[in-house]
Amino acid sequence: MMFDPILDWFRGKAVTIPPLDGAFRPNQVLDEAPVVASLPSADNIVIYNGEILFSSGRSLLSVIPGRDPQMIQEYETDITATAASPNSGLAVALASGTLFLEGKQLPLPGEVSCITALSFASDGSLWIANGAAGIAPTEWVRDLMMKGSSGSIWNIEPGSDKARKLVAGLAFPFGLLPSSGGVAVSEAWHHRILCVSKDGDTTTVIDNLPGYPARLSAARDGAWLSIFAPRNRLIEFVLQEKRYREDMIATVPPEFWIAPSLASGESFLAPLQCGGIKTMGIHKPWSPSRSYGLVAKLDDALRPVGSFHSRANGVRHGTTSSIEHQGRLLVASKGGGMLVSVDATEIG
Repeated sequence: MMFDPILDWFRGKAVTIPPLDGAFRPNQVLDEAPVVASLPSADNIVIYNGEILFSSGRSLLSVIPGRDPQMIQEYETDITATAASPNSGLAVALASGTLFLEGKQLPLPGEVSCITALSFASDGSLWIANGAAGIAPTEWVRDLMMKGSSGSIWNIEPGSDKARKLVAGLAFPFGLLPSSGGVAVSEAWHHRILCVSKDGDTTTVIDNLPGYPARLSAARDGAWLSIFAPRNRLIEFVLQEKRYREDMIATVPPEFWIAPSLASGESFLAPLQCGGIKTMGIHKPWSPSRSYGLVAKLDDALRPVGSFHSRANGVRHGTTSSIEHQGRLLVASKGGGMLVSVDATEIG
């Protein structure tokens, strides 16, 4: 409605979020899935030379189901993104803004300091998502609460070490999936997926997602989208209140902000929303929550067709990364500190 922005001054603005229904209908698949590995802040799953690699803080590890993870390499700061290609090798980005390709540091422009995702295209080019300008990837909550939109997408052509900026002004791009014409990008703070062409043109593929999207990965028939935290009415309301957010940022420790989280329910000081309180020792799975676990299956047109969940009363939240391997879907629960494995064909 063209007059809604004017009428909102008089009637107040309604806070609405899409329901978890249809392709996003809740289930307990992630909470019931077998654990492949347990380590704090498990993230960035990648398949390299047939091995399952993932990150845990500063460490890059390999894992074989049924065995303890093995250390591959430890870096000076936390690993924030990885990508692998049979022809181009292994790329690793750090919280310091450093990018390594096969152990060699690649030069990057100074504004690329918040690498949230990496992905190799079929032609060997490397796509880079820079979540925001001037902050570290670990400060993603601050960027959301300040309603940041300084993210950008970059590309490094095969045989080159020079990064080229294709698009800027994005609200925390967090996932990449290359195609023949460009790359699909998950834009977290705008709850949508964009297609970015090699010329820098952008097209919205799907918007108004029920949570904050993280990384994308290829499937045999479509794609997988990790959603690392849910949207809820309390957080959406706070995002509309500029003065309140400014006071909260200035006076409250970040872990207690009314904001999405990778894990919740660990402190009695954490903010609660009506309905999110345990009653008679029971935490309702449908209650509002600051954290959640969700991986959605997308078809070839990047439309959601099904999903796997860890609900409000679950512990496998903060699902930032997933990848299909040998008919199984490996999911990293960064909030729960574990990798789990589900049958990729069970999607509804």
